[in-house]
Amino acid sequence: MSDGTGSEWGRVADDGTVYVRTSEGERAVGSWRAGSPDEGLAHFVRRYDDLSAEVELLEKRVTIAGVDPVGIASSAQRLLDGLPSAAVVGDLDALRGRLDALLGVTESRKSQVQAERAARTAQAVAAKEELVAEAERLAKSSDWKAVSERFRVIGEEFRAITGVDKRTDSGLWRRIAAAREEFARRRTAHFAALDTQRAKSKERKEALIAEAESLADSTDWGATSTRFRALMADWKTAGRAAKDVDDELWARFRAAQDTFFSRRNAVNAERDAEARANQTAKEALLAEAAALDSAEAERSLRKLREIQERWDAIGRVPREAVGQLERQLATISDRIREANDARFSRNDTETSPFVAKLRESVSRLEEKLEKAKASGRTKDVAKVEADLATQRAWLAQAER
Repeated sequence: MSDGTGSEWGRVADDGTVYVRTSEGERAVGSWRAGSPDEGLAHFVRRYDDLSAEVELLEKRVTIAGVDPVGIASSAQRLLDGLPSAAVVGDLDALRGRLDALLGVTESRKSQVQAERAARTAQAVAAKEELVAEAERLAKSSDWKAVSERFRVIGEEFRAITGVDKRTDSGLWRRIAAAREEFARRRTAHFAALDTQRAKSKERKEALIAEAESLADSTDWGATSTRFRALMADWKTAGRAAKDVDDELWARFRAAQDTFFSRRNAVNAERDAEARANQTAKEALLAEAAALDSAEAERSLRKLREIQERWDAIGRVPREAVGQLERQLATISDRIREANDARFSRNDTETSPFVAKLRESVSRLEEKLEKAKASGRTKDVAKVEADLATQRAWLAQAER
């Protein structure tokens, strides 16, 4: 018995067993009986190419700044561990060398990442200390409105800075809080004597309440929501009236606000329920599509087109579900179409009815040309030659 069909990295034995060659010898990686040995070998070579492509992707990712080398190392180790049993045909020794090198690079990147993390931590501490120093300077300011806003921004900026250990962070924050409290005490003492200012605050808030109550029954959800946010921002900067008056004003303002947002939320809930129902309908279509038999490719392809039409007729689904649903349908569609495409091969050219008709047409035109030349019909000769050139070009294209 012969060794079957082979190449540099593997072979297919006469019994269909596929072997890969490595520096340690050869081992069986699978069997092939679906077609010629060359096709079988090509199948396992493609699987090797896919594996090599995974390695190449990791090699590229490890060079990208900010990518976690731990995750890349884990993926590389998984591929390396799988090489002894990989059902592929190709240069596995070279692939192992690339993975070993990649693991070495990730170790270097881990050290680099640790150093970068330490530098970022030092930078974060310095940035927070600058905010603390600014807050302590502002604690003695009498620019009540601007400094109040700046203290709010300082708090946001402080919380946005990450990477500082809890103990250091808490200590710095206590200093900001103390500065802010000192400023607040001074501001409260100042405004306690300003009865006129309290009256103005009451007047301003009553105007905000009047507008809020006029908007409570609006159905212009977007514009009105934006306006309510602006009203809330204005409310926060309107100052305080006497406490009992201010509480009453706030209750009226909040009631108008709640009326509008409760109605808006009810409408959104109804839309969300419709979107979830549409998601359920699409998931049912996915189940129907997944059940299609790729062995009956032509029938499944027709059925898939019907499913796609029904899919498109369904309304919107929740935003977070759109991508996953579309990817699942695309995966099923690719499987069915690949199965359908596999029914055809270039070997079909010889038996194609279309090719046969083209050959027959060329033959008839050649005979017609000879007769036209023999009888001296010049005009017919030119026309037949043009038709024959066209038919021959079509035939050559079809036979490729």
